[in-house]
Amino acid sequence: MKFGTVPVREAAGLIAAHSVKAGAIALRKGNPILPEIADGLLAAGLREIVAVTLEAGDVGEDAAAERLAGRLTGAGLRRDAPFTGRCNLFAVENGLLQVGRAGIDAVNAVDEAITVATLAPLKPVVAGEMVATVKIIPYAVPGALLDEACAAADPGLLGIAPYRLARVGVVSTVLPGLKEAAIDKTLRNLRHRLAPTGAAIVAERQVPHAPEAVAEALAGVIAAGAELAVIFGASAIADRRDVIPAGIEAAGGTVAHLGMPVDPGNLLLVGARAGVPVIGAPGCARSLKENGFDWVLHRLLAALPVSRADIVGLGVGGLLMEIVSRPQPRAGGASAASDEDDA
Repeated sequence: MKFGTVPVREAAGLIAAHSVKAGAIALRKGNPILPEIADGLLAAGLREIVAVTLEAGDVGEDAAAERLAGRLTGAGLRRDAPFTGRCNLFAVENGLLQVGRAGIDAVNAVDEAITVATLAPLKPVVAGEMVATVKIIPYAVPGALLDEACAAADPGLLGIAPYRLARVGVVSTVLPGLKEAAIDKTLRNLRHRLAPTGAAIVAERQVPHAPEAVAEALAGVIAAGAELAVIFGASAIADRRDVIPAGIEAAGGTVAHLGMPVDPGNLLLVGARAGVPVIGAPGCARSLKENGFDWVLHRLLAALPVSRADIVGLGVGGLLMEIVSRPQPRAGGASAASDEDDA
């Protein structure tokens, strides 16, 4: 591709590099310079214009963007028609965006003329939401470079992991001082979180804050058909021997990991019982403000595994906005730690 100033009398058939207005002629950048346009520019007194000349093997910006976007359109995605060297990809269903970072980096490393931008990996998205864009920077790229970028791309690099679990069981433990209104708000906020995923609460138990009661309630919500169980403790989980983990194990379940490098959300537990994933929710999960509970909840609802390695890898980017209502904010202060610490 050649880029530079050419005489207007030689510009017919080339591409305008910049928008030009002369006399009655208004030529937008990126548009072809038709013979009548060139004549009009000459008549208006314009003698030179900055234009693009395609060379053998060059692929125009729109065709290049569409071809690369086509390679990246994986499961659960669609692409729009290209325009001005851009082709956007959209989700066609609700779920989590899966991104092969190494592959996207490889595409972007081919040449500065070729770019792909995506939303963050595993971000919850809804149908119709734009999740990625391919942008060709110049007006054309050499076919060989486009071939290289397409070879680095693969439909497996981008896709939607749809939500697969739809039946949620909830166990809430109760201690003196925990108001019924707090439990009601917690359930209301959980329903709000579940709404975009298509999931719903199918079983709910409120029991004393004791391992035996937790074990019985957990077994009960699973027997009622829950595909995922969430336990909200009246007191935050402080140790693997605390009430919630002890109750999960007493029910025949296992605790895979306690704690996560996400704040708010530090005091989260993940485990399982009879093949059903179990979340011991941190206190901050009672709030609608984004916290580590959201990250784990959405992944499990999409039937994606959440291993210890997955959790310990969340630290970079894991410092989220403070929840103002936390009884024990990060900055500390005069108040002592509360049993309802939102971490």
